[in-house]
Amino acid sequence: MTARSGRRTLSPHLILAVVGAVMVVPLLYAVLSGFKATDELSRNPVGLPRSWMSGNYTGILGSGDFWRLIGNSTLIAIGTTVLVVAVSALSAFSFARFAFRGREALFTLFTMGLMFPFAVAALPLFLLLRSLGLLDNPLGVILPQAAFGLPMTIIILRGFFREIPGELEEAATLDGCGPLGFFWRVLLPMARPALGTVSVLAVVTSWNNFFLPLLVFTDSTWWTIPVGVQQFQGQYSADYARVFAYLVLAMVPALAFYAVAERQLVGGLTAGATKG
Repeated sequence: MTARSGRRTLSPHLILAVVGAVMVVPLLYAVLSGFKATDELSRNPVGLPRSWMSGNYTGILGSGDFWRLIGNSTLIAIGTTVLVVAVSALSAFSFARFAFRGREALFTLFTMGLMFPFAVAALPLFLLLRSLGLLDNPLGVILPQAAFGLPMTIIILRGFFREIPGELEEAATLDGCGPLGFFWRVLLPMARPALGTVSVLAVVTSWNNFFLPLLVFTDSTWWTIPVGVQQFQGQYSADYARVFAYLVLAMVPALAFYAVAERQLVGGLTAGATKG
């Protein structure tokens, strides 16, 4: 191996190491800070805790409010994912496998939703949800999240559905399958990687959504994890160690979900990118 090729190999590894450090170091700092007392954190912000205080973590884990926030976020994420994947799959199937007048114009209209910022719709959306009686109702978050998730999901699924060979549809038709039968029995099983990918994206987007739950929920009964983190920071603004512990515990479900779904996400994106 020449010195030049060695430098080429080292550069990507060095970049990955730097990026990994930028991501891991703040997380590690937050975890260690949660094991300190606030006064020790002020005196020794970088070093290891002198006496490991697990009370910051156990106190939060023993709180019913924390688990209620986890349950609310989980319920809303699952509801959003089921709705957006079901509607997007049917829409993408129509865009990919049927030829009708205005198809491309309608698909372009859907894709324009990617350029529509949520902040612009905040006031009209709030007035609409209030008129429908959906404030302080989980549907007031699930329905708008699903609507804003449709463009990206339809784009991903349409590209995947278009790559399914037409011969399979013809064979299914000869076997007596109608369009919905082909969609349910053939297309969906073959599109499992793409469906897994968009499901993971929908769950992560819903879990991290802060502004919409803050807009819809005035009653703390339905607060989600991001809103709960903000309220906890305001309540314990002087107790930095406890705030760090809360932040770490709030991140654990998302990190655990991503660790489980990472292979599905990467595999689905890779399959979509290499088809054709």
